Amino acid sequence: MSGRALLMWDEAVTQYDFGSEHPMDPVRLALTMSLVRAYGLDRAVDVVAAKPAGDSTLRLVHREDYVAAVRAASADPRHADQSYGLGTVDDPAFAGMHEASALIAGQSVGAAEAVWRGEAAHAVNFAGGLHHAMPGAASGFCIYNDASLAIARLLELGAERIAYVDVDVHHGDGVQAAFWEDPRVLTVSLHEHPRTLFPQTGWPEETGAAGPGEGGAVNVALPAGTGDAGWLRAFHAVVPELLADFRPQVLVTQHGADTHFEDPLAHLAVSLDAQRAVQEACHELAHEYAEGRWLALGGGGYAVVDVVPRSWTHLVGIAAHAPVDPESVIPSSWRDEVYARTRQLGPGRMTDGLWPVGFRDWSEGYDPADRLDQAVLATRKAAFPLRGMLA
Repeated sequence: MSGRALLMWDEAVTQYDFGSEHPMDPVRLALTMSLVRAYGLDRAVDVVAAKPAGDSTLRLVHREDYVAAVRAASADPRHADQSYGLGTVDDPAFAGMHEASALIAGQSVGAAEAVWRGEAAHAVNFAGGLHHAMPGAASGFCIYNDASLAIARLLELGAERIAYVDVDVHHGDGVQAAFWEDPRVLTVSLHEHPRTLFPQTGWPEETGAAGPGEGGAVNVALPAGTGDAGWLRAFHAVVPELLADFRPQVLVTQHGADTHFEDPLAHLAVSLDAQRAVQEACHELAHEYAEGRWLALGGGGYAVVDVVPRSWTHLVGIAAHAPVDPESVIPSSWRDEVYARTRQLGPGRMTDGLWPVGFRDWSEGYDPADRLDQAVLATRKAAFPLRGMLA
């Protein structure tokens, strides 16, 4: 296995653009790559552009009629078929939509192939993580589900146990749905409670299809307002035990940055520093349980200047075994670019001033009156016994 990490990047992924009024501004991708370069991380990884996913690859997850509908909307956005979730407020149709979406999917699939074949220890596609897309419909700013496609390709290549851990503020519903009946894939999602956030799924009781899939889905529904200590406590109370039991051959993680307290579309209160701590934990877990095979994806994140570029640059640095010091001063060249592109002032450091972040481990006991502990316990009681684990 190569010790080098891959960073999947093609400038054309920034053409995944729902328009100037849409919160998913592709400038977040361009600014992330610029910050990666400002720190010299592009020299610590192999920067690779994979081919767009072709129809046969897309059909590993998506229905043929849906791919045809995306192609049609891509060619003429005025005739997008809303029965497929296209041309809606969340997923406006735009010219070239199929091509841009297939390119992002291709990066994740190519990354998965490289990790599985031992051509790279780790791979990052921060343009990916489009976890809401369903087999037959667009949803939640997501057209093709690159995470599911990467996992499906790993299964096609012979992987027998794949763990998917999603720490986006929104439930990873599309990936859960794709592998609901498949015992070879364990999906774990930590997200804001469905009572208060799209897509209103991800309840602890969602544990996989009865029969072989039972226990294959694990959901931690976090109370709105959860901050660093609670978020890290929940992650460490659930994820390491599950991975120790499942022993995945590959770990796929989704790192939506929208858990951050500045994010305009959700209600958690997580800092950049806690996001970095979870990225480090995922890296360590990949080495501990998956022989280092780690595919890390981006996801949501709508504080496109202050949060997303810093969070995903940390992710690239960790994957490259060249972590960025949280206290480091961000190069002025990048801040100049931020102002030129957005007329906003960029952040000055790679921290929110909370590093290192502490939390109380679950092994120290829990408080039955605490809302966060209630959420964790609900998950453990619903899912762990199905896997033969103690709640």
